[in-house]
Amino acid sequence: MFMCSVRIASLLVIVLSGSLAAQSQPTSQLFNIGRTPTPEEILAWDISVTPDGEGLPLGSGTAAEGRNIYSVRCTECHGASGREGPHDILVGGEGTLASDTPLKTVGSFWPFAPTLWDYINRAMPFETPGTMSPDDVYSTVAYVLFLNELVAEDQLLDATTLPLIKMPNRDGFIPDNRPDVGHPVMSPDL
Repeated sequence: MFMCSVRIASLLVIVLSGSLAAQSQPTSQLFNIGRTPTPEEILAWDISVTPDGEGLPLGSGTAAEGRNIYSVRCTECHGASGREGPHDILVGGEGTLASDTPLKTVGSFWPFAPTLWDYINRAMPFETPGTMSPDDVYSTVAYVLFLNELVAEDQLLDATTLPLIKMPNRDGFIPDNRPDVGHPVMSPDL
């Protein structure tokens, strides 16, 4: 019985010491995959655009400029007018949010125009996300907003003008009234 306990204890020491050694190594060395990203690579992904427009980059565009970009890069998924699909419908849905079948579109549901810029910049077009220039993203956003009758075709959108657009559902969300306890859910301080 005593020998069995000694063997188990010895085994635990070996396993734990190997585990501690592994924890001190970077993951890429531990598994021999990947590499540490360069500062330039981190900067390229360090994008954050807030609802008030903070973080929007330099650039500009109009719906007139966005029409061709949308035609080439967006119609396959969203249709020529933004109403056909086959994927998310971008236009319409006004007055449907309180119904049994709400149509959540840019025009009916989206609360802030700058976050539309952020989403398109990060995630579109679906097959090649993140490949559009800031000017192309501004132009595409302008065209989608134009389709929803929220901007004029020749209205210039940029980091100053985009946050000024009042989306129809800006006040349609209920604020979270729970107290901010100052700790993320997965905080080690909890």
